[in-house]
Amino acid sequence: MKTFKQSLLLTFLLLLFFGGVYPIIIWAVGNLFPHQAVGSPVTKNGQIIGFENVGQNFSAENYFWGRPSAVGYNAASTGGSNLGPTNPAHLEAVKARIDTFLVYHPYLTASEIPADLVTASGGGLDPHISPKAAMIQVKRVAIQRKVDDSSLRVIVQSHIEPPIFGIFGTEKVNVLKLNLSLDEMMKRNE
Repeated sequence: MKTFKQSLLLTFLLLLFFGGVYPIIIWAVGNLFPHQAVGSPVTKNGQIIGFENVGQNFSAENYFWGRPSAVGYNAASTGGSNLGPTNPAHLEAVKARIDTFLVYHPYLTASEIPADLVTASGGGLDPHISPKAAMIQVKRVAIQRKVDDSSLRVIVQSHIEPPIFGIFGTEKVNVLKLNLSLDEMMKRNE
């Protein structure tokens, strides 16, 4: 009987904590950081055009391309393909992405393409690419936009985000922010 009472008490305490206290804590933290709590929306002319932390499908040749998505950039169903690195379907998808990338970047070889441009992330919505993945696209974007490569390299360099606290993660470039800066540069040059 003593064990039953202890189990019942523990169940009640856990229910109280995870059903009441914990949700209130999360709600309070969300109210302390409202911009981040709603996905860090990016606005232009008062309209939300995307989210800083959610990858988007940029496929036009005059924009920098982000990481492929296993979920079609659908934020309602995040996830990876769950295919291992030696799975034939995964290898076929990566080869198709490499072939497509080379069509738009004929000056490159397959071995020069960074992995993050041909493999999907685990969550399927990674908004970042590596600085190398951004730099390798400069020539294509410069040709399409009819601008000098060096001005685009400066924009890419200015969008490289360092690791968190200088030690967690790697350098990265947010593709949405980079493309917005590219549009702003083009607007100023008109």
